[in-house]
Amino acid sequence: MSAGLFRPEEFRDNCGFGLIAHTAGDASHRLLQTAIESLTCMTHRGGIAADGKTGDGCGLLMQMPDRFMRTLAQECFGVELADHYAVGQVFLGADPQRAAASREAMAKALSDQGLTVLGWRQVPTDSSVCGKIALASLPVIEQVFVDAAGVADDVLSGKLFVARRKAEIANAGDPDFYICSLSGRVISYKGLVMPVDLPRFYLDLDDDRLETAICVFHQRFSTNTMPRWPLAQPFRLLAHNGEINTIEGNRNWADARTARFETDKLPNIAEIAPLVNRTGSDSSSLDNMLDVLLTGGVDMPRALRMLIPPAWQNIESMDPDLKAFYEYHSMHMEPWDGPAGIVLTDGRYAVCLLDRNGLRPARWVKTTDGFITLASEVGTHGYKSEDVVAKGRVGPGQILMVDTQTGELLQNNEIDNRLKSRQPYKRWLKEKSQRIEGTFGGEMPAGIEAAQLP
Repeated sequence: MSAGLFRPEEFRDNCGFGLIAHTAGDASHRLLQTAIESLTCMTHRGGIAADGKTGDGCGLLMQMPDRFMRTLAQECFGVELADHYAVGQVFLGADPQRAAASREAMAKALSDQGLTVLGWRQVPTDSSVCGKIALASLPVIEQVFVDAAGVADDVLSGKLFVARRKAEIANAGDPDFYICSLSGRVISYKGLVMPVDLPRFYLDLDDDRLETAICVFHQRFSTNTMPRWPLAQPFRLLAHNGEINTIEGNRNWADARTARFETDKLPNIAEIAPLVNRTGSDSSSLDNMLDVLLTGGVDMPRALRMLIPPAWQNIESMDPDLKAFYEYHSMHMEPWDGPAGIVLTDGRYAVCLLDRNGLRPARWVKTTDGFITLASEVGTHGYKSEDVVAKGRVGPGQILMVDTQTGELLQNNEIDNRLKSRQPYKRWLKEKSQRIEGTFGGEMPAGIEAAQLP
């Protein structure tokens, strides 16, 4: 058959999601256990195959467990990690020769960026918890440890981004090769297992030495796609509940703008195009675009408001400076519209935001132990009502952000007030933009009065 109804660019998801963060940035294994408990409580929001054990996909994205990774480097390679390092979580094919070629290509891509591979660690797993369907496509799961001694954090993120893209391009012919995460700040554990089985499958998650201060979790219900290991969420930055119904235009605009993206952090950007995939899910494309912006030097709050703005047009009561901020950025990025709820982390911030449709639930509580818990529903783990010190929900177009470095819990108005004050957006629009109003072509067509025009 030369053509059919299957179109991978139309992949969609609807799911359950959440995050847990310690506001003061205190890492603990208890936080990880609580995130797993919360994920398990949302099993009903995901899909499950006929074998009763293969899920549509679930996973965790967490702040890099620094002490755990340093311990593993000593145990596995006999080396002490430098101040700056990275760890990649990688899916490889079961064929040994193909897997070896994939490792070699990735090592070369890292070496070309001045980074050194310290070694590959086979991630301990228990495949007995997998269903037959998941086992049929079970990848080899390994971690690559990367030495980045003397490389600043912001420079490292750019080097890792370029290395990842070049490794993906080099391994484009291998459908089993997939980089779940490659970062010095976060790491991903995900797969086609049920939430209750995730820590049984990934033995690392049951290790008391693994401690983190942020954990994003996701339970997938694939709307119109066959579940695959790479499509389990979270992705490298975010987890998404809903659909991106503007995805075709978003991808086209991303391709069209690639030639205009300029930053010292990503030199020769054309060599790693396309920056946004067309064959992954809509969620993965959004993750790609956010990754590009953050790596290119746009900070988290601004990047998110560029991609997923609230409703701002024709709202007369909106602060003029804030409206100018959104109008200015609308000239640089079209909205990625849902319905969509997003949770994400870059290792410092833990964030949730809803698009302007506001059709995905996101409720949060802060408890006396310093935990912020946000999820698709309340009661995802066993905190007591008397321990709740604050609670709320994220509404349409709103954002909630925990800064684990400063200990701040930032809500919608605080974030917008900071963003609108950074630059004179209103003056820029007045001086640099031109508005086209009225009719085109000069004269009004006969028989039509100006008052009749919309």
